[in-house]
Amino acid sequence: MGKVLEKEAFGLAAKDNSGVLSPFSFSRRETGEKDVRFKVLFCGICHSDLHMVKNEWGSSIYPVVPGHEIVGVVTEVGAKVTKFKTGDNVGVGCLVGSCGSCDNCTEGMENYCPKLIQTYGFKYYDDTITCGGYSDHMVCDEGFVIRIPDNLPMDAAAPLLCAGITVYSPMKYHGLDKPGMHIGVVGLGGLGHVGVKFSKAMGCKVTVISTSEGKRDEAINRLGADTFLVSRDPKQVKDAMGTMDGIIDTVSATHPLLPLLGLLKQKGILVMVGAPVKPLELPVLPLIFERKMIVGSLIGGIKETQEMMDMAAKHNITADIELISADYVNTAMERLEKADVRYRFVIDVANTLKPSPNL
Repeated sequence: MGKVLEKEAFGLAAKDNSGVLSPFSFSRRETGEKDVRFKVLFCGICHSDLHMVKNEWGSSIYPVVPGHEIVGVVTEVGAKVTKFKTGDNVGVGCLVGSCGSCDNCTEGMENYCPKLIQTYGFKYYDDTITCGGYSDHMVCDEGFVIRIPDNLPMDAAAPLLCAGITVYSPMKYHGLDKPGMHIGVVGLGGLGHVGVKFSKAMGCKVTVISTSEGKRDEAINRLGADTFLVSRDPKQVKDAMGTMDGIIDTVSATHPLLPLLGLLKQKGILVMVGAPVKPLELPVLPLIFERKMIVGSLIGGIKETQEMMDMAAKHNITADIELISADYVNTAMERLEKADVRYRFVIDVANTLKPSPNL
């Protein structure tokens, strides 16, 4: 009977494209020989969660239990688990499975595996649909579990599992992590603010690029950016033309790319990590005449994610969060849609997610 109880789980799920989250009981598999089971303490709310609960990308399978910035404490490990033990602080990001044999997997880039299995809303090997961290516990193959260093606060470390790796990975891959480089960060939201922190920790000069003056003080005096540029101010843009080695564009709304390309040095790289629903206009001439590049990047592999988390621990990098209770999630989603958060909502799952008496 104990085994059956172990598989019972409770969380919050969207049942349709209204995106409204409500209490939901479901089952998780028993702990396999390579599995790590952990009690969820905190889970960040990513903008992807909002897209998925409302089926804005057209791929949602309901009910959706969102959440891929999940941290907690290990409660059980399988017989063949070697990396973790009961009591360890761990996390799970956007991935819970991949084929393990393709070129991407063998090179530590499971995030680009054609058969990758995301943490929620994807079919798992046993034909069940994966459920994320808006829930009381998780079970995951140890190969996709990240160790959370002891000196990082768990709540503020959770968003690094998506937001942190999303900015860290392209900077490392494209060599934008060298001391003295000038990096632009477009948008000072969940991704942007950790982009500033990692860039500074790498020794880069950082300019925050925003549409208004409103976040200048925040960017420079609190987050440590070197300069602030208002993208709608022609003089500011003109003065900064051709000065940046790379730009990390975190904005998910439709916006012009031409001014950003103008800020780059010759051979500069514009990295798109936001995910606008509508296609953006592509200015080709700057790419041709100045050999500039526009590239995309999707989270990171497991080894790289662990490296990112270890670097965060070394430099005391955490996300700036607003900790919320589980019953505030729908309000948080409404606020997220209006960009009314500084800078990441994190659900206090362990203390506030309570089964409904009606279930």
